[in-house]
Amino acid sequence: MVAVRHDVHSHAHEEGVPGTVNLQAREGEETHYGQALYPVPSSDPNDPLQWPAWKKNAILAICAVYSFLGNSALLGPSVYIGIYSKEFGIDPNTAAGLINYPNLAFGFGSLILVPSYHKFGRRPVMLFSLVAYAAGLIGASQATTYAGLMGARVVHGFGSGVCEALPVQLVNDTFFLHERGKKLGWYTAALCLGATGPMYAGYMLGGGYSWRLFFYVEFAFAMALLIAAFFLVEESRYKRSFPQAPSPAKSENEKDAIATEIVSNNSPEVPSRKTWAEQLKPWSSIDHEAPFFITMLRAFTYLLVPSALWVVTTYGLFIGLCALTFNFIFPIKIVAPPYNWSETNSGLIAIGTVLGYLLALPFLPASDRLAARLTKRNNGIREAEMRLGVLLPALIIAPAGLILFGMTAENNLHWIGYFFGVGMVQWAAYFYFTVTLAYAFDSNTANLSEFLIIANLGKQAVSFGLGLEVLNWILSTGYSKVVAGAFTVVLFCNCVMVVVFMLFGKRIRILVASSRLAALHRRTVVQGETH
Repeated sequence: MVAVRHDVHSHAHEEGVPGTVNLQAREGEETHYGQALYPVPSSDPNDPLQWPAWKKNAILAICAVYSFLGNSALLGPSVYIGIYSKEFGIDPNTAAGLINYPNLAFGFGSLILVPSYHKFGRRPVMLFSLVAYAAGLIGASQATTYAGLMGARVVHGFGSGVCEALPVQLVNDTFFLHERGKKLGWYTAALCLGATGPMYAGYMLGGGYSWRLFFYVEFAFAMALLIAAFFLVEESRYKRSFPQAPSPAKSENEKDAIATEIVSNNSPEVPSRKTWAEQLKPWSSIDHEAPFFITMLRAFTYLLVPSALWVVTTYGLFIGLCALTFNFIFPIKIVAPPYNWSETNSGLIAIGTVLGYLLALPFLPASDRLAARLTKRNNGIREAEMRLGVLLPALIIAPAGLILFGMTAENNLHWIGYFFGVGMVQWAAYFYFTVTLAYAFDSNTANLSEFLIIANLGKQAVSFGLGLEVLNWILSTGYSKVVAGAFTVVLFCNCVMVVVFMLFGKRIRILVASSRLAALHRRTVVQGETH
C-alpha cells in the first residue's frame, strides 16, 4: 500500500446549487481552516491532489513565470513604435499594429489551445505552446521587414496565449478549494507584472542596444522555461468521480449513505505511482470523448453567465481603460513641460504598477481566510460569495486612483500624482483580477475549459477594442472629462457589481442552474473538468 499525503475519507460534497459546497468534517477527517477537503482526493498517488506540495508549487511557479514572460513580450516592444516606423517606412499607427494584433492573437490562442489541452492533455499543449512562443521570439529578433516582424509577433503571441488559461486549469487540477484564492493570487501577480515589459525594453534601448536585444532576452528565458516545464510539469488531467450530492428532501440516513458513497468511490485499490520516465513523456493519452470544435463554440454561451461575464468586463476594463491609459498618457505628459523628463525615463510609470501589486501581495490569502471564517459561521456550508467581501476596499480605491491620475494630467500637478494614481488602481486591480476569477471559478462547476476560453478571448477583445481609439479620445476631449470622468464612472459601475453579487449572487446561481443554458452545460459536462 502506497502512503498518500491527504486523507481520502472526506464527506465534503457540492449541494444542489453550483457554488454551494458542504464542507462539514467528521471526527478524524483532515481539515484546513476547519473545512473538509474538497474536491475529495482519491487514494491514487497519481491523483494531482495527492502530489507533494513542492511539485504543485513548482508547476504553479512555471505557469506564473510563463504568464509574466508572455505578457511582457507582448507589451515590451510598445516603446519601439517610433523606431519601427522609421526602420520599416510606415506611419506610427501602422507600427502600433505590431502591438495590437499580436495582443489579439494572444486572446485567440486560447480558442485553439484550450480545447487542445482538453483533448490531448495539459503537458503536450504546454510544451508545444512554449516551442511556438520561443520560435516566434527568435523569428522576431531576426526580422528585417514589417511583415516578417508581424508574422513572428503573431506566432509568439498565439503560442503564449494559453499561458493565461493553463495556470487556472492547473490550480483546479492540483489544489483544494481552500487553497485556490491564494494560488490564483500568485498567478495574477505574475500576469500583472508582465505589464512592466516596456520598462525593460526602454532601458535596453537607453543603454544603446538594438531593439532586437529584447527578443533575444525573452528567447533565452523561454528556452529555460521550456526545459523546466519538460522536467517538472507532469500531466495533470485526471478523471475524478463526483457522486450526486444529497437532496434536501432526503432523510438523514439517505444522506449518510450518499456521503459514505463519496468516500468509498474515492478509495479504490491503490495503483502504483508513475515512474519518472512515464512522467517525462511529452505526450498524453487522447480523450476521444472530449469534443474540440463544439468546445470552442459552446464557450461563447458563458457570456450569458453573469459571473463569467463579470470576469470578462473586469479584466477588459482594467487593462483596456486603465493600463492602456496609463501607458499612453504618461510618456506624452512627462516629456513635456512642466516635467521635461527624458524619453528614456518615460517608462518609469511601471514603478507605480509594481508598487501597487507588491503592496497587495501580503493579502494573498485574504479571500480564502474570509471564506473559511464565514463557512465556519454557516455551519460548514460554503457559498461562492463568501470570498467577495475582500473587494469592498478596492471598490473605492480603484475609482479614486483613476480620478487622481486624470486630475494630475489635466492640471499638470506634481508627478507623484501619476505614480500614486497608478499604484492605487493597480492595487485594486490585483484583488479584482484574483477574486472575480476565483468567484466565477467557484460558481460554475461544468466544463471549466469552456469558461477559460471565453474569459481570455473576451478580455483581450475588450482591451483591443478600447485600445484602438482611447488615446485619440483622451487628447481630443481632455484628461479630466475622459479619465477622471467617463472612465471612472464606467470602472465604478463594473466594480460595484460586487455588492450585487454579495446580496443576490446565490439567487443568480439558482436561476442560472435552473435555466436551459445550465441544462446544456450539464448534458455536455466533461468528466474531470468540474471542481
